[in-house]
Amino acid sequence: MQLKRVVVTGMGAVSPYGIGVEALWEGASSGQSALRALPGLEEVGGLRPRVGGIVPDLDAKQIPRQQRRSMSPMSIFALFATQQALKDADAEVDSFEAARLGLTLGSTTGGPTALEEFFRSYFAEGGITSIRSTHFFKVMNHSAASNVAQALRITGRVAAPSAACATAVHALIQGYEAIAGGWQDAMLCGGTEEFHPLTVSTFDIMEAASHHFNDRPDAASRPFDADRDGVVCSEGCGMLLLESLDSARDRGARILGEIVGTGMNTDPSSVANPDYGSIRTCMALALDSAGLGPGDIDLVNAHATSTPAGDRAEAAAIRELFGSRTPVVSYKGYLGHTLAASGALETILGIRGAREGKLLPNCNLDRVDDECAGINLPVTSGELSVRHFIKNSFGLGGMNASLVLRSYE
Repeated sequence: MQLKRVVVTGMGAVSPYGIGVEALWEGASSGQSALRALPGLEEVGGLRPRVGGIVPDLDAKQIPRQQRRSMSPMSIFALFATQQALKDADAEVDSFEAARLGLTLGSTTGGPTALEEFFRSYFAEGGITSIRSTHFFKVMNHSAASNVAQALRITGRVAAPSAACATAVHALIQGYEAIAGGWQDAMLCGGTEEFHPLTVSTFDIMEAASHHFNDRPDAASRPFDADRDGVVCSEGCGMLLLESLDSARDRGARILGEIVGTGMNTDPSSVANPDYGSIRTCMALALDSAGLGPGDIDLVNAHATSTPAGDRAEAAAIRELFGSRTPVVSYKGYLGHTLAASGALETILGIRGAREGKLLPNCNLDRVDDECAGINLPVTSGELSVRHFIKNSFGLGGMNASLVLRSYE
């Protein structure tokens, strides 16, 4: 079977920098972290982190109440970002033949805010008297995908991958495969996440959350730095509209980039600690899929979450595969870790950087960890011509995924 070429024609973002791709790009381009102190975390007994990345206030009432009543914040973020992606592509759902536009949108869990509300009421009353029926639609694991599909009346295939931090790249790969195989003409793909103290607590319990920079919030997320001490949790949503090249040409669409290779594998060595060999294999699979070698890659967009073990393993894999020539950048110094949304938001930054010919350097990288040395970690912005870049995402439980994207000419 001849695979169809798959291109990116639209992008939408909701991030700690604000609403829209422009806010995301301009915020990161400023060199300033979007992270800030969150006093509310002090109320959680035993919790050490006090920093996070929160989406600025948005007007959820723009969404009709009938749709909004079944949405947690992550679904609201997702609908806003999806609408932006369609607008950016100069498209509507009706621009595509019925059932030929699909959606693959994931989250780490269902809405944690709604889940907390449910159990507060349940335990306080000893029953379900005051619990509304719409609560379930906020906490089911495919909540965001279902809510967006309902709101926009998407009738193609809908999927809701959940692979922790690799979720959004899993979604992009699923969308790519659906189009490349001819099953869909277009797919809206991405990941969404809402901030909640329980998420931060999970990483803190695992000794993987930053807490040494509570008095310097903008310096807390520092991938590859010798003083890094863990993840800084954030929220948001990134969405990309993928189309077959034929569909994009037929619509006269502006093409932002092209997906040319994918790699996925599973690391069974540990549920929590990444293995560099498995990461290396994942990147090699993506390169093989694209028909490229390491020397063809102009930028590595690292997953690098600012944890000691994770950054060390990824740096070792990159060093072995790419050596010290290729620039390596993690965008989590700017955004923190948006978890299920991270792969999509960071892919958007990678595509925008390639189109602008601009390198966004590593943020908060003051002193490279000796165990992360030997790779090219730029710390100053500048011009960079990018023909191909690779995007890595690695999730707890050994979920590994890599994408190779190409600038479209």
